[in-house]
Parts: sequence; structure tokens; C-alpha cells
Amino acid sequence: MKLRSKAAALLLLALAALLLTLLSLRAGRAEPPAPPARPAAAPQRRPAPAPERLPGAGALPRAGQGARRRRPPRPRPRAGRRGAASMEKLARRSGESRSFQAVLPPELWMHLAVVACGNRLEETLVMLKSAVLFSHRKMQFHIFTEDSLKPEFDKQLRQWPDSYTKKFEHRIYPITFSVGNPQEWKKLFKPCAAQRLFLPVILKDVDSLLYVDTDVLFLRPVDDIWKLLRQFNSTQLAAMAPEHEIPKIGWYSRFARHPFYGSTGLNSGVMLMNLTRIRSAQFKNSMIPTGLAWEDMLYPLYQKYKNAITWGDQDLLNIIFYFNPECLYVFPCQWNYRPDHCMYGSNCKEAEREGVSVLHGNRGVYHDDKQPTFKALYEAIRDVSVFLPPFSRHVLISMKQSRCFYHQSL
Repeated sequence: MKLRSKAAALLLLALAALLLTLLSLRAGRAEPPAPPARPAAAPQRRPAPAPERLPGAGALPRAGQGARRRRPPRPRPRAGRRGAASMEKLARRSGESRSFQAVLPPELWMHLAVVACGNRLEETLVMLKSAVLFSHRKMQFHIFTEDSLKPEFDKQLRQWPDSYTKKFEHRIYPITFSVGNPQEWKKLFKPCAAQRLFLPVILKDVDSLLYVDTDVLFLRPVDDIWKLLRQFNSTQLAAMAPEHEIPKIGWYSRFARHPFYGSTGLNSGVMLMNLTRIRSAQFKNSMIPTGLAWEDMLYPLYQKYKNAITWGDQDLLNIIFYFNPECLYVFPCQWNYRPDHCMYGSNCKEAEREGVSVLHGNRGVYHDDKQPTFKALYEAIRDVSVFLPPFSRHVLISMKQSRCFYHQSL
């Protein structure tokens, strides 16, 4: 016991000595000893000051005794001096805040067009809501509608809260047809559907545009389909998805009485367009041996094939791109997913791998019970309050509770 107590005492003494040593070292660093006083010396004579020079333009004043020279402040580049390409590069940067996206210059906005007549008001507003919910970059909506619907469109969109309206602006246009008989165009297939053929003529100040039918829902950002414009080669000026994936069950391959694109035809419910290229192109056709401009071609084409077409303006687009296949970019079915892709078994492989990107509820499936999944997803987006913030948890819960397919990034 004595040995243990002596060992403990020695250990305590060693620790105390170490602690004192550390404290003295710290004190020595904190308060260094004052330097010894210098012996008094005779005052030194200072040289006479040099005559002052007046500073030239842009020169800095001479520093006084004990003062430091300061460098001139470097001018910061203004946002307005950036080129459009530089701004677009910043807009595409991953993780960029949406506040930056909201201040993009108008030439970098995305343009979305829709044509709504008859009882399509609700469908159109739900489509526009889905575009706002899932998109980042600011959009310009171009809404073509009848005079009776204009006040209601304007009223409904202006009632949306700032969290929505800061992401888009909208313009409402009358239904107009620049060539041919307006009443004849208006009754082609569905009310006002032929208006999409005249978008390159009407929207002369718009470079590129995404047209969609009223019964379309976006399940991922519009930004993603907008990026497909960069994949166009030098001759391509529009993009659409095939009408069918399997020729033996396709409508065009079995019943069409006119030329159509590819082996299954095209569906024009989602159509991406470079309007500048369309306006400047000369299109091959079956009417004259030389090319025709877009506007000059439309009415003669309709007159030639009006007794052979079933699906109106979509058939005319199929005829145009049959004669001009080099002008078309074909995007996968996930960007225009319709009941045809699941009525006879799943036949859209891209949607199986990556999810549905754009849902197209044609055949009226949002309003009957033939395709419950389509209807449930439409109602989920329709019923989400616009007074909840976009991308809120409530939006995603509402979609998940509908037991619908949606893009895997959610």
C-alpha cells in the first residue's frame, strides 16, 4: 500500500510540474518581453520632401506617411453584358436556384402553345398547371381560343398566386386562319384543332415552340423536352412521336388512304417546332415539282387530300413529312404516352425504362372509366390547390395516392 501511495504521489507531482511548464510557455508567448531601450542618439536630418506632382487622369494620389496604397476596385461585370449563350449556359447549370431562372431574358424563355375551343377550358388549365408544377425555366403561354372563353382564361390565370405566376406569362389569341376558308378549317376534325398548322405564320416573333393538345399532362419539367431542340440536325425543323410502336396494330398502317410518315405515322398531340426554320424552308410536295413555303402549301394540300383524311390536321402533317422526312426529328413514345401504349399490352419500352414524361389522355380517358390510371392522375393534378407551393410535399403525396405512374425523378 505504501508503494502504491508513493507512486500515486509521484505521478501527481509529475502532472503538476507538466501543467506549470505548459502555463509558463503559454504566458511567455502571450506576453513577449519588452525589447531593451536603445541608447539616445543624435537626431537625424531628414531629406527635404520632393516637390509634389499633380496626379494625371486616372492616377492614384500619393500615399502619406504610414498610409497603404490601395488598388483601384475592379469593375464587376453586369448581368446585362452577358451574351445569350453565356446566360443559357448558366441557366442549364445543375442546382441553379429558381430565382435565377425567373430573371432569364425573354429570348431564353420556353414557349408553350395550346388551342382550346368548346368545353376544353378545364383540361387546358390542368395542363398549364402541370407545366408550372414541374418546370424550372420561365415560360410564355400562347393560348388560342374562342372569344367566349378569353375572359375566363384570363380570370383563372390571374387568380393563381405569385408562386405560380412568377414562372410564366400568358397571351390569349383569337382563332384565325390566314389562307383558305376559315369555317372549313375550324370544322376540320375537332373545333379549332387546325389552328396549330398556322402557328409559324401567326407567331412571327417566336423562334421555337412546343405545341400540345389540351388533354396533355406534364409529368416532368418542360425544360427536358425543350432540350431536344438542341438535338436537331441542320435539316430538322419539327419533332413528334410515332402514332404507334407496332405497325400491325397501327391505324395508319391498316386504314390510311393517304401518304403518311414512316411505317406507323405520327401523332401531333405533342409537337416541338423550330418556327424560324419552318418559315424559311421550301417543302417538297405532290402538287408542283418545286418547293412551297409552309403557308403557301397548306390550303392546296388540304384541297387535294380533304376527301382522304380522317384525323384532320394530323393527317396533313403526316403527308407533309412523308415528302420531307429529313425535316423531322422523331422522339420516343415516353414524350407522348397515350392509351394506345397500354390498351393491348405495354408497347412503349422507353416508358418502362425511364417512366412516362408526357401523358396524352386522348379518347376522352380523363372523363370516363376506361383507363382508371389516366383519369386518377388527371384528377390528382386538377385537385391540387394552386395555393400550395409548387413542388410541395402535398402535390407529390396527391400523385402517389392516385397510384399512377409518374417519372422516377419524383
